[in-house]
Amino acid sequence: MKRLVLFSVLMTLALAGRSQALLHRAAIDGRVDSVRMAWNLPQEFTGEGVIIGITDWGFDYTHPVFYDTTMTHYRVLRAWDQFKTSGPAPAGYNYGTEYVGQDALLAVHCDTSNVYDYAYHGTHCAGIAGGGGAGTQYRGVAVDAEFLFVSVSLSDEEVIDAWRWMYDVAQQEGKRLVISMSWGLYWLDNMDGTGPLAEEMQRLADLGVVFVTSAGNNGDEEDHIMHTFTQQDTIHTQFTFPHSSIGSSITMMGTPGFPFAFSIFAMDNSYNVVAETPFHSTIDDGIFENWLVINGDSVYYAFIADSANIYNGRPQVQLDVAKLTGYKFGLAVAAAGGDFHAWNMALIETKYGNWGGAFVKPSVHPDWADVDALYGISTPANIDISIAVAAHKSRFMAPSGQMAGGAIADFSSSGPGFGQVNKPDISAPGNNIVSSLSSYTTTYTGNYTSSVQFNGRTYKFVSLSGTSMAGPFVAGVAALVLQANPNLSSEQVKSILLETAYNDQFTEQAGVLRFGAGKVNAYQAVLKALTTVGVDEYVTPKESLYTIYPNPAGSQCHVTANSASDALCQLYDLSGRLVLQTLLTPGVNTLGLNDLTPGCYLMKITDEQTVVTKKLIVR
Repeated sequence: MKRLVLFSVLMTLALAGRSQALLHRAAIDGRVDSVRMAWNLPQEFTGEGVIIGITDWGFDYTHPVFYDTTMTHYRVLRAWDQFKTSGPAPAGYNYGTEYVGQDALLAVHCDTSNVYDYAYHGTHCAGIAGGGGAGTQYRGVAVDAEFLFVSVSLSDEEVIDAWRWMYDVAQQEGKRLVISMSWGLYWLDNMDGTGPLAEEMQRLADLGVVFVTSAGNNGDEEDHIMHTFTQQDTIHTQFTFPHSSIGSSITMMGTPGFPFAFSIFAMDNSYNVVAETPFHSTIDDGIFENWLVINGDSVYYAFIADSANIYNGRPQVQLDVAKLTGYKFGLAVAAAGGDFHAWNMALIETKYGNWGGAFVKPSVHPDWADVDALYGISTPANIDISIAVAAHKSRFMAPSGQMAGGAIADFSSSGPGFGQVNKPDISAPGNNIVSSLSSYTTTYTGNYTSSVQFNGRTYKFVSLSGTSMAGPFVAGVAALVLQANPNLSSEQVKSILLETAYNDQFTEQAGVLRFGAGKVNAYQAVLKALTTVGVDEYVTPKESLYTIYPNPAGSQCHVTANSASDALCQLYDLSGRLVLQTLLTPGVNTLGLNDLTPGCYLMKITDEQTVVTKKLIVR
């Protein structure tokens, strides 16, 4: 066994070394380069036949990365701008504007200005998941996947609508769907992964949708406190206002059956309390607002109290406190029992931000609550069925000849999850990732790495860091997996990604709370997908043109061709060797398999209109 493991490691390094001069280092780190070379694979897998849905903002529909690598085929099917009021809205919805097809998308250029102005984030993320590169080395993972874009308004209803719209379009197209979300919020749904979004995500996952999410960027901020009350007790902590915020939004969550009460207080620089509010209890459901008066100054605060959330039974509070300089601010919490959690997030003019502000345990108060950066995975990444992706630094050969990178990115949010849910699930390259920039953005003012001219316009590529970049990388890998085996359930796709993740000294040092199962391995994931028996109900209309029975097969199998013309049938083993070739005619065709050794084979069927790849198990 040790010799096999060593061989695998040496082969991995050899593949990376051969490709380094040609491919972006993130592709090497995630073993996408090996898939592109079809190393011991029957073919190259590029995400063909799979749709990647991106919910984000800042989409440049005209960017050349959304064509294929030959710059001839445009791959964005539709876009729904939930902010644009001109219409028409998608069928069945009464808001936003839908664009269908290349002509409509290119004519409108980009999504409209919204709460994020003319942004760029969505174009960058989509380019990572499946950008064609536009002639540069900055190709995405699934370069032949097609796209759906939703410029999404972040409420429960709009997010769910975006998912349902994407699913309906994918069904119309007869293709599998991966939804990529590079955003996360601490007030949407519940922090234990329950709520309306969780219920809808599970429903759609049961229908075959694969959800991939960024794990969050608060790993370097001690924005969390946890305390276990064993008797009636009161804890204290200081909270600071997050940068670029108008205040703090503090999410608090208790244990079912144990209500809690809280108070905020102001202190001078010597930590003397100069003003405090009364204690407010979760027993009193509702929305409240008031002012804390401090020596003639006043601080606005408001909160929503829930005595027993309908999805998890927990007492919960969402507290907003406006920023005021010149004072230190603290939070006191009292309860008779149970585990208590609190997160300190940015309050911004457009609602809530997803970046944290520190809780502080001052040296003058050593008995105050401990602070940490744990339990940092927010909605939708904290939902069980989602694939929550942490970010690490790509491993590469430096000019000095030494290997560099590989460690977890400091900002990458830390687990654990709640209950039996482990978060994050997996890690992918997310530090200094070069991808496409919207040419219409009004918010990006940094440097750019490269640019191309296309249709008389300049399009740029920029380097960004975040789990926002790691999430779409794994979404692209999920598309490769689904092309290799379109019959996999969403649970199987997630299991394959986690089971094939690789570990090294960096994952061992930082552990599962930062890396999850390890680093994504596209090559091993595709290999495992080819040998995994999928679920029949996920066969799309294109695949249903040809059916194999029985499968697994013995000495023979029957291939039913529902096409109108003859088709070429080629059977490959997993080393890419052609072992059988025959012509299929419309109707039932019998293939003799006596000369084949037991194992997994890939059947490639080519007719006048399409190419279908199916898996055959021979026993």
